[in-house]
Amino acid sequence: MAVRQQAPRPGALSRWGRGHLAPTTGRIDVAGPVGYLPQTLTLDTDATIADLLGIADTLAALRAIESGDADERHFDTIGEDWDLEARAAQALHEIGFAAADLDRRVGQLSGGEAVLVAVTGLRLRRTPVTVLDEPTNNLDRAARSDLATLIDTWPGTLVVVSHDRALLERMDHTAELHAERLELFGGPYSAWRQHLDQRQAAAEQAARTAAQVLKAEQRQRIEAETKLARRERTARATQQHGGIPRIVAGNRAGRAQNTAAALRGTQEAKVRAAERARAAAAARVRREERIHLELPDPDVPAGRRIAEIGDGATTVVIQGPERVALVGPNGAGKSTALETLLGRRAATAGRVGGTLFTDRVGYLPQRLDNLDERTSALENLRTVAGSLPPAALRNQLARLLLRGAAVDRPVSTLSGGERFRVSLARLLFADPPAQLLVLDEPTNNLDIASVEQLVAALSGYRGAVLVVSHDEQFLADLGVDTVIALDAGGRIAPDAAPPANR
Repeated sequence: MAVRQQAPRPGALSRWGRGHLAPTTGRIDVAGPVGYLPQTLTLDTDATIADLLGIADTLAALRAIESGDADERHFDTIGEDWDLEARAAQALHEIGFAAADLDRRVGQLSGGEAVLVAVTGLRLRRTPVTVLDEPTNNLDRAARSDLATLIDTWPGTLVVVSHDRALLERMDHTAELHAERLELFGGPYSAWRQHLDQRQAAAEQAARTAAQVLKAEQRQRIEAETKLARRERTARATQQHGGIPRIVAGNRAGRAQNTAAALRGTQEAKVRAAERARAAAAARVRREERIHLELPDPDVPAGRRIAEIGDGATTVVIQGPERVALVGPNGAGKSTALETLLGRRAATAGRVGGTLFTDRVGYLPQRLDNLDERTSALENLRTVAGSLPPAALRNQLARLLLRGAAVDRPVSTLSGGERFRVSLARLLFADPPAQLLVLDEPTNNLDIASVEQLVAALSGYRGAVLVVSHDEQFLADLGVDTVIALDAGGRIAPDAAPPANR
């Protein structure tokens, strides 16, 4: 979560998302109404762009007055927004639309265009606080650039919930929800990450120091006990054989016992204090689980032809353990190209298609609809993992941070992140191992930690990867070797392939 500007008044946001979510405990307050963009837009395809902007009623009132209808209700609807149509035309122009598009049907828009129009509508309303939930999901590079322009000039406080690190870099503040606590940090994501890493390093050092202090106190307690035991043996020997009167020896023994008890109490108190300090220091260390996989060898030597992708004029060959990205604007046919390559859709003349040179292919669809919802994660993995025993399958799932009850519950009851890891396990642990992984927008709806875990999982994979993604940071972290760029017409751009592939 990130904040573009400081809130006009102290306090948390009230009626989160215009009342879509209420706190189970406590209270959320905000000054004024809240604009809200949900993660998934529910669109009426017959509505107009003016409807999606949220200004249709005001425009209708303006046009009614212009045509001579002076009904008072029109003036009430307009309020102070007499310049709304001009502002709307200018706002649409900034995202590539014309004023005439106000009457265009929403059903004619791509998903990315609809999101941009909806965000533009929120900007036009000028609410004191606006919440955008994962606004860059499904946006191509051009749409993300337009969104960034809107955000940079936002007239009010903007709260963005996102895993898009490029977008988070544009924020003034970063708020993290972790362990049921919300912490606000001044600065963009990278500054917050640096701060967190420094704090984590300090916490780990404090935990190590506290553990060393505890060991030292425990060692001193043992040494003290050893000295006391030696003194007690000496005192008993003196009492028995030293020729000291019994009453004197008894007084000495009593004083020695009192001294020993006090010393033991002091040492025990020091050990308990050190134990509490160590526990407190350890609690401040954030436990971030990492994925460490030992993947089977898919047997993909460097020169092995795995697949080729082409549009009739340009052909790109995927060979060896390459990482290849397929990018392009929304509507260019990237997902269609993947489905054509996989034989799930018939090829269309003039559009991008492809040929596979291996039948060992793993596919991760955008909607994760490749799982059997009725069965468990364990059973979903078993169907592709050959003869591996259940214990080995559980171990593999645990390496992907799926443990305990989550392994045995029906997939339909799992969270989005858990479902994603089940799908990933099916790809990585298939028997025989896949020689090509095809991933369609794999980072959509994943938080940053899950994206980092995905990169870690793929880093150990020695086969070829073909991925469709708008997430440039993810592609950079993945170490993409080749980028195939499609133009708006669905053809490979002339400079999209390396010279050897043209």
